[in-house]
Amino acid sequence: MVHIDLADTGTLAETEPSGLHRSAIPPQRGWRTDVSHELVHRSDPRDIFPTAWCRLSDTEFSVSARWPRPHHFFAAGSGHHQDPLLIAETMRQATMMLAHAELEVPVDDQFVMWDLAYDIVVPDFSLEVASGKVLIDLTCSDVRKRGKSIAAMRVDLRFCRGGTVLATSSGRISCTSARAYRRLRQDSLDMMGRPVPLSPGADPYEVGRTEESDVVLTPTPQPNRWRLRLDTTHPTLFRRPNDHVPGIVLLEAARQAAVAVVPGHTFLPTSVEIAFHKYAELDGACWVEAELMPFDDSSRTVVRVRGQQDGEPVFTSELTHTHGDDRS
Repeated sequence: MVHIDLADTGTLAETEPSGLHRSAIPPQRGWRTDVSHELVHRSDPRDIFPTAWCRLSDTEFSVSARWPRPHHFFAAGSGHHQDPLLIAETMRQATMMLAHAELEVPVDDQFVMWDLAYDIVVPDFSLEVASGKVLIDLTCSDVRKRGKSIAAMRVDLRFCRGGTVLATSSGRISCTSARAYRRLRQDSLDMMGRPVPLSPGADPYEVGRTEESDVVLTPTPQPNRWRLRLDTTHPTLFRRPNDHVPGIVLLEAARQAAVAVVPGHTFLPTSVEIAFHKYAELDGACWVEAELMPFDDSSRTVVRVRGQQDGEPVFTSELTHTHGDDRS
């Protein structure tokens, strides 16, 4: 369980760029700091980024988070930029935390993220600017209920530091009860805990990593095509036994494929859109393909990445790198 000093949670009176103050929306109660690993589905304290939360209304929340500097996995290849995938992972953790703690979703329910997008707003996403305490505005919409709990919803987040908006993100999730999930996935649940053969990894430099253990792609004879590489013992990517490939692995695969196809392998995904179409099974080959897209705006590099298994799409994504500022 993570506990922090209340003085470190930030203040609702931080000034927005529009001149408004969050204090205009009074909290329903004070800040809660009981961020347990069950709420965020993370066992390693180093991988838990939310530190506190406060409910503002039925659908609005403030979340305090701390972005590390550095982190053993979430680290940009340049060494001096913050890792943009922290946006997606913090969004995932904050959403599940609030669903469990505030929206009456049982801790053994299963979450499905159907799509996810983020966009870095500031031109400088360096470690100096985007590490330390981050205050997040999180809004739920399109909420579908199942009894007292929720069945599905959309979330929109805004990440701020020192009164400056760093990034925005959004996504759609659904929640499945433990009983329904067992019925849905009964044939695949037998894979939980079984070892998966670890195939050779791509050159870490070519996919933007420094450690081979963090590489999630295996080269193939075809250019710009890889097989998904699964290390089910990886402490961050496979935080617990699973019956399918976690979404963070697929997002990392998209990022690594994008880095690989860009000349010089210098690609920081300043914005990402990804849709998940089906579960990626552990016992079948998942193929990842990347395509560098023509783009009229020379200040941007756009890469489309898709994953497929058994001839069916697993995910489709578009990743953008913005040039000409401190993010490059």
